[in-house]
Amino acid sequence: MVDLRSDTVTRPTPAMLAAMTGAEVGDDVYGEDPTVNALEAEAAALFGKEAAVFTPTGSMANQIGLQLLVRPGDELLCDVKSHIVNYEMGAAAALGGISTRTWAAPNGRLDPALIEPLINVPHPYSTTTRAIAVENTHNIGGGTVQPIERLRALRDLADAYDLALHLDGARIWNAHAATGVALDEYGALFDTVSVCLSKGLGAPVGSLLITDAERAQRARVIRKRLGGGMRQAGFLAAAGRHALANHIDRLAEDHARARHLARSLEPFGICDAAQVETNIVLLRLPDIARVAQAAAEQGVKISVLGPDWGRMLTHLDVDDAGIEHAVKVLSTLVG
Repeated sequence: MVDLRSDTVTRPTPAMLAAMTGAEVGDDVYGEDPTVNALEAEAAALFGKEAAVFTPTGSMANQIGLQLLVRPGDELLCDVKSHIVNYEMGAAAALGGISTRTWAAPNGRLDPALIEPLINVPHPYSTTTRAIAVENTHNIGGGTVQPIERLRALRDLADAYDLALHLDGARIWNAHAATGVALDEYGALFDTVSVCLSKGLGAPVGSLLITDAERAQRARVIRKRLGGGMRQAGFLAAAGRHALANHIDRLAEDHARARHLARSLEPFGICDAAQVETNIVLLRLPDIARVAQAAAEQGVKISVLGPDWGRMLTHLDVDDAGIEHAVKVLSTLVG
Protein backbone atom coordinates (compact mmCIF):
# COMPACT_ATOMS: atom_id res chain seq x y z
CA MET A 1 0.00 0.00 0.00
CA VAL A 2 1.30 3.44 -1.02
CA ASP A 3 -0.42 5.82 1.40
CA LEU A 4 -0.27 9.40 0.12
CA ARG A 5 -3.17 10.75 2.19
CA SER A 6 -0.90 12.60 4.61
CA ASP A 7 2.60 12.71 6.06
CA THR A 8 1.00 11.85 9.41
CA VAL A 9 0.65 8.17 8.46
CA THR A 10 4.33 7.35 8.88
CA ARG A 11 5.51 4.64 11.25
CA PRO A 12 8.60 4.89 13.46
CA THR A 13 11.78 3.64 11.83
CA PRO A 14 13.71 0.84 13.57
CA ALA A 15 16.26 3.39 14.79
CA MET A 16 13.49 5.61 16.16
CA LEU A 17 11.89 2.66 17.94
CA ALA A 18 15.25 1.81 19.51
CA ALA A 19 15.58 5.37 20.76
CA MET A 20 12.09 5.20 22.24
CA THR A 21 12.54 1.93 24.08
CA GLY A 22 15.89 3.06 25.46
CA ALA A 23 14.67 6.44 26.70
CA GLU A 24 15.22 7.60 30.25
CA VAL A 25 11.92 8.84 31.65
CA GLY A 26 10.36 10.61 34.61
CA ASP A 27 7.15 12.47 35.41
CA ASP A 28 6.88 15.36 32.98
CA VAL A 29 4.08 17.12 34.87
CA TYR A 30 6.62 17.53 37.66
CA GLY A 31 9.19 18.61 35.08
CA GLU A 32 11.24 15.49 35.86
CA ASP A 33 11.35 13.67 32.52
CA PRO A 34 14.94 14.15 31.29
CA THR A 35 14.15 13.14 27.71
CA VAL A 36 11.28 15.62 27.45
CA ASN A 37 13.47 18.32 28.97
CA ALA A 38 16.22 17.58 26.47
CA LEU A 39 13.79 17.67 23.52
CA GLU A 40 12.37 21.00 24.64
CA ALA A 41 15.82 22.54 25.08
CA GLU A 42 17.01 21.28 21.69
CA ALA A 43 13.93 22.55 19.87
CA ALA A 44 14.09 25.95 21.55
CA ALA A 45 17.75 26.30 20.57
CA LEU A 46 16.98 25.48 16.93
CA PHE A 47 14.61 28.45 16.77
CA GLY A 48 16.72 30.78 18.87
CA LYS A 49 14.14 30.84 21.67
CA GLU A 50 14.42 30.43 25.41
CA ALA A 51 12.01 27.57 25.98
CA ALA A 52 9.64 25.01 24.52
CA VAL A 53 6.72 22.94 25.81
CA PHE A 54 6.03 19.41 24.55
CA THR A 55 2.37 18.78 23.64
CA PRO A 56 0.49 15.72 22.37
CA THR A 57 -0.83 17.46 19.24
CA GLY A 58 -0.23 20.37 16.91
CA SER A 59 -3.72 21.73 17.51
CA MET A 60 -2.97 21.92 21.23
CA ALA A 61 0.33 23.68 20.59
CA ASN A 62 -1.46 26.20 18.37
CA GLN A 63 -4.23 26.83 20.86
CA ILE A 64 -1.80 27.30 23.73
CA GLY A 65 0.13 29.80 21.63
CA LEU A 66 -3.03 31.74 20.80
CA GLN A 67 -4.18 31.85 24.41
CA LEU A 68 -0.80 33.25 25.40
CA LEU A 69 -1.16 36.09 22.92
CA VAL A 70 -4.88 36.91 22.80
CA ARG A 71 -7.13 37.57 25.77
CA PRO A 72 -10.72 36.27 25.82
CA GLY A 73 -12.93 38.63 23.83
CA ASP A 74 -10.06 39.97 21.74
CA GLU A 75 -9.21 39.12 18.15
CA LEU A 76 -6.84 37.01 16.10
CA LEU A 77 -6.27 37.58 12.37
CA CYS A 78 -5.41 34.65 10.12
CA ASP A 79 -6.00 33.61 6.52
CA VAL A 80 -9.28 32.08 5.40
CA LYS A 81 -7.68 28.71 4.56
CA SER A 82 -5.63 28.40 7.74
CA HIS A 83 -5.57 25.21 9.79
CA ILE A 84 -6.46 27.21 12.90
CA VAL A 85 -9.89 28.25 11.58
CA ASN A 86 -10.66 25.20 9.42
CA TYR A 87 -9.38 22.13 11.24
CA GLU A 88 -9.16 22.87 14.96
CA MET A 89 -12.86 22.48 15.76
CA GLY A 90 -13.47 26.13 16.69
CA ALA A 91 -11.08 25.76 19.62
CA ALA A 92 -9.94 29.38 19.59
CA ALA A 93 -13.49 30.52 20.32
CA ALA A 94 -14.70 27.55 22.35
CA LEU A 95 -11.69 27.20 24.62
CA GLY A 96 -9.93 30.55 24.45
CA GLY A 97 -12.80 32.99 23.96
CA ILE A 98 -10.87 34.31 20.96
CA SER A 99 -12.60 36.01 18.05
CA THR A 100 -11.11 35.47 14.58
CA ARG A 101 -11.27 37.33 11.28
CA THR A 102 -9.64 36.25 8.04
CA TRP A 103 -8.08 37.55 4.86
CA ALA A 104 -8.05 35.91 1.43
CA ALA A 105 -4.86 34.04 0.60
CA PRO A 106 -4.65 32.44 -2.86
CA ASN A 107 -2.57 29.26 -2.52
CA GLY A 108 -2.10 30.24 1.12
CA ARG A 109 0.39 32.96 0.18
CA LEU A 110 0.83 35.71 2.75
CA ASP A 111 0.30 39.33 1.65
CA PRO A 112 0.81 41.83 4.51
CA ALA A 113 -0.94 44.54 2.46
CA LEU A 114 -4.21 42.64 2.84
CA ILE A 115 -3.85 42.44 6.61
CA GLU A 116 -3.33 46.04 7.67
CA PRO A 117 -6.89 47.17 6.76
CA LEU A 118 -8.28 44.45 9.05
CA ILE A 119 -6.45 45.58 12.18
CA ASN A 120 -8.71 46.98 14.88
CA VAL A 121 -6.96 49.22 17.37
CA PRO A 122 -8.44 49.44 20.90
CA HIS A 123 -11.83 51.15 20.68
CA PRO A 124 -15.03 51.00 22.76
CA TYR A 125 -17.09 49.74 19.80
CA SER A 126 -14.92 47.13 18.11
CA THR A 127 -13.08 43.93 18.95
CA THR A 128 -9.42 44.70 19.54
CA THR A 129 -6.90 42.90 17.36
CA ARG A 130 -4.12 41.38 19.47
CA ALA A 131 -2.28 38.94 17.20
CA ILE A 132 -1.79 37.58 13.69
CA ALA A 133 -1.24 33.91 12.87
CA VAL A 134 0.65 32.63 9.84
CA GLU A 135 0.90 29.06 8.52
CA ASN A 136 4.23 27.96 7.00
CA THR A 137 4.21 25.79 4.99
CA HIS A 138 0.56 26.23 4.15
CA ASN A 139 -1.38 22.98 4.18
CA ILE A 140 -4.48 23.74 2.09
CA GLY A 141 -2.45 26.13 -0.04
CA GLY A 142 -0.55 23.08 -1.28
CA GLY A 143 2.60 23.15 0.82
CA THR A 144 3.21 26.80 0.00
CA VAL A 145 6.33 28.35 1.51
CA GLN A 146 5.89 31.86 2.90
CA PRO A 147 8.70 34.08 1.50
CA ILE A 148 10.96 35.32 4.27
CA GLU A 149 10.72 38.89 2.93
CA ARG A 150 6.96 38.87 3.46
CA LEU A 151 7.36 37.48 6.94
CA ARG A 152 9.78 40.29 7.78
CA ALA A 153 7.28 42.81 6.40
CA LEU A 154 4.59 41.26 8.57
CA ARG A 155 6.82 41.58 11.65
CA ASP A 156 7.28 45.28 10.86
CA LEU A 157 3.51 45.68 10.50
CA ALA A 158 2.86 43.88 13.78
CA ASP A 159 5.41 46.03 15.58
CA ALA A 160 3.82 49.20 14.21
CA TYR A 161 0.49 48.21 15.76
CA ASP A 162 1.90 46.50 18.88
CA LEU A 163 0.59 43.10 17.80
CA ALA A 164 1.97 39.64 18.51
CA LEU A 165 2.72 37.02 15.85
CA HIS A 166 2.07 33.28 16.05
CA LEU A 167 3.60 30.83 13.59
CA ASP A 168 1.69 27.64 12.85
CA GLY A 169 4.86 25.88 11.81
CA ALA A 170 3.57 22.32 11.68
CA ARG A 171 5.62 21.90 8.49
CA ILE A 172 8.19 24.65 9.06
CA TRP A 173 10.82 21.95 8.59
CA ASN A 174 9.70 21.66 4.95
CA ALA A 175 9.99 25.42 4.48
CA HIS A 176 13.50 25.29 5.90
CA ALA A 177 14.48 22.38 3.66
CA ALA A 178 13.03 24.04 0.55
CA THR A 179 14.56 27.48 1.03
CA GLY A 180 17.60 27.10 3.27
CA VAL A 181 16.23 29.82 5.57
CA ALA A 182 17.53 29.00 9.04
CA LEU A 183 15.03 27.92 11.67
CA ASP A 184 16.23 30.59 14.07
CA GLU A 185 15.60 33.20 11.39
CA TYR A 186 11.97 32.14 11.37
CA GLY A 187 11.94 32.02 15.15
CA ALA A 188 13.19 35.57 15.48
CA LEU A 189 10.10 36.91 13.71
CA PHE A 190 7.45 35.29 15.90
CA ASP A 191 6.42 35.48 19.55
CA THR A 192 5.14 31.90 19.62
CA VAL A 193 5.92 29.02 17.26
CA SER A 194 4.19 25.65 17.06
CA VAL A 195 6.04 22.82 15.32
CA CYS A 196 4.95 19.25 14.62
CA LEU A 197 7.13 16.18 15.04
CA SER A 198 4.62 13.67 13.66
CA LYS A 199 4.30 14.92 10.07
CA GLY A 200 7.35 15.10 7.81
CA LEU A 201 9.74 14.25 10.63
CA GLY A 202 8.04 10.91 11.17
CA ALA A 203 7.58 10.74 14.95
CA PRO A 204 4.44 8.88 16.04
CA VAL A 205 3.14 11.63 18.35
CA GLY A 206 3.97 15.13 19.46
CA SER A 207 4.37 18.82 18.81
CA LEU A 208 6.08 21.70 20.59
CA LEU A 209 5.12 25.26 21.48
CA ILE A 210 8.29 27.36 21.35
CA THR A 211 8.52 30.80 22.93
CA ASP A 212 10.23 32.79 25.69
CA ALA A 213 10.72 31.49 29.21
CA GLU A 214 7.92 33.49 30.84
CA ARG A 215 5.32 32.44 28.29
CA ALA A 216 6.51 28.83 28.48
CA GLN A 217 5.68 28.74 32.18
CA ARG A 218 2.16 29.99 31.47
CA ALA A 219 1.93 27.53 28.59
CA ARG A 220 2.40 24.62 31.01
CA VAL A 221 -0.61 25.78 33.00
CA ILE A 222 -2.74 26.01 29.86
CA ARG A 223 -1.49 22.62 28.67
CA LYS A 224 -2.60 21.02 31.96
CA ARG A 225 -5.96 22.79 31.74
CA LEU A 226 -6.47 21.37 28.25
CA GLY A 227 -5.66 17.86 29.41
CA GLY A 228 -2.20 17.75 27.88
CA GLY A 229 -0.19 16.99 30.99
CA MET A 230 1.55 13.68 30.23
CA ARG A 231 3.57 11.64 32.69
CA GLN A 232 6.40 9.39 31.43
CA ALA A 233 6.31 11.16 28.08
CA GLY A 234 10.02 10.61 27.45
CA PHE A 235 9.27 7.55 25.34
CA LEU A 236 7.45 9.85 22.92
CA ALA A 237 9.95 12.67 23.28
CA ALA A 238 12.76 10.28 22.35
CA ALA A 239 11.10 9.79 18.98
CA GLY A 240 11.04 13.56 18.55
CA ARG A 241 14.71 13.89 19.47
CA HIS A 242 15.61 11.19 16.94
CA ALA A 243 13.52 12.98 14.31
CA LEU A 244 15.24 16.32 14.90
CA ALA A 245 18.65 14.72 14.66
CA ASN A 246 18.02 12.50 11.64
CA HIS A 247 14.96 13.44 9.59
CA ILE A 248 15.18 17.14 8.75
CA ASP A 249 17.76 16.95 5.97
CA ARG A 250 16.00 14.04 4.27
CA LEU A 251 12.88 16.18 3.65
CA ALA A 252 14.49 17.22 0.36
CA GLU A 253 13.85 13.65 -0.83
CA ASP A 254 10.14 14.04 -0.16
CA HIS A 255 10.09 17.31 -2.08
CA ALA A 256 11.82 15.75 -5.09
CA ARG A 257 9.35 12.85 -5.11
CA ALA A 258 6.39 15.24 -4.89
CA ARG A 259 7.67 17.22 -7.88
CA HIS A 260 8.18 14.01 -9.87
CA LEU A 261 4.68 12.86 -8.96
CA ALA A 262 3.17 16.18 -10.03
CA ARG A 263 5.13 16.37 -13.29
CA SER A 264 4.08 12.83 -14.17
CA LEU A 265 0.38 13.54 -13.61
CA GLU A 266 0.25 17.11 -14.91
CA PRO A 267 -0.35 16.04 -18.55
CA PHE A 268 -3.69 14.61 -17.42
CA GLY A 269 -4.81 18.03 -16.21
CA ILE A 270 -5.32 17.08 -12.56
CA CYS A 271 -2.48 19.03 -10.92
CA ASP A 272 -0.12 21.95 -11.47
CA ALA A 273 3.52 20.94 -11.04
CA ALA A 274 4.64 24.57 -10.86
CA GLN A 275 2.72 24.97 -7.61
CA VAL A 276 4.55 22.13 -5.84
CA GLU A 277 7.11 23.71 -3.53
CA THR A 278 7.44 21.05 -0.85
CA ASN A 279 5.78 17.68 -0.23
CA ILE A 280 2.12 18.41 -1.05
CA VAL A 281 0.46 17.87 -4.44
CA LEU A 282 -3.05 19.29 -4.80
CA LEU A 283 -5.44 17.48 -7.12
CA ARG A 284 -8.38 18.87 -9.10
CA LEU A 285 -10.68 16.19 -10.45
CA PRO A 286 -14.49 16.23 -10.81
CA ASP A 287 -14.90 12.55 -9.87
CA ILE A 288 -12.13 12.40 -7.31
CA ALA A 289 -14.08 10.20 -4.86
CA ARG A 290 -14.45 7.50 -7.53
CA VAL A 291 -10.80 7.76 -8.50
CA ALA A 292 -9.70 7.59 -4.87
CA GLN A 293 -11.72 4.44 -4.27
CA ALA A 294 -10.43 2.79 -7.43
CA ALA A 295 -6.84 3.78 -6.59
CA ALA A 296 -7.13 2.35 -3.08
CA GLU A 297 -8.25 -0.96 -4.55
CA GLN A 298 -4.96 -0.97 -6.47
CA GLY A 299 -2.81 -0.06 -3.48
CA VAL A 300 -2.68 3.74 -3.65
CA LYS A 301 -4.41 5.97 -1.10
CA ILE A 302 -5.07 9.67 -1.75
CA SER A 303 -6.93 12.23 0.34
CA VAL A 304 -10.34 13.53 -0.78
CA LEU A 305 -10.97 17.01 0.62
CA GLY A 306 -14.01 18.07 -1.39
CA PRO A 307 -16.24 17.05 -4.30
CA ASP A 308 -13.60 17.95 -6.86
CA TRP A 309 -10.32 18.29 -5.04
CA GLY A 310 -7.87 16.42 -2.86
CA ARG A 311 -4.18 16.05 -2.17
CA MET A 312 -1.23 13.70 -2.01
CA LEU A 313 1.69 14.01 0.39
CA THR A 314 5.08 12.38 0.12
CA HIS A 315 6.86 11.21 3.27
CA LEU A 316 9.54 8.89 4.59
CA ASP A 317 7.37 5.77 4.18
CA VAL A 318 7.07 6.28 0.40
CA ASP A 319 10.14 5.48 -1.70
CA ASP A 320 10.80 5.88 -5.43
CA ALA A 321 9.14 2.56 -6.23
CA GLY A 322 6.03 3.67 -4.37
CA ILE A 323 5.89 6.89 -6.35
CA GLU A 324 6.19 5.02 -9.64
CA HIS A 325 3.38 2.69 -8.60
CA ALA A 326 1.20 5.67 -7.71
CA VAL A 327 1.94 7.31 -11.06
CA LYS A 328 1.05 4.12 -12.92
CA VAL A 329 -2.22 3.58 -11.07
CA LEU A 330 -3.42 7.19 -11.15
CA SER A 331 -2.43 7.87 -14.75
CA THR A 332 -4.41 4.81 -15.81
CA LEU A 333 -7.47 5.89 -13.84
CA VAL A 334 -7.53 9.49 -15.03
CA GLY A 335 -6.22 8.87 -18.53
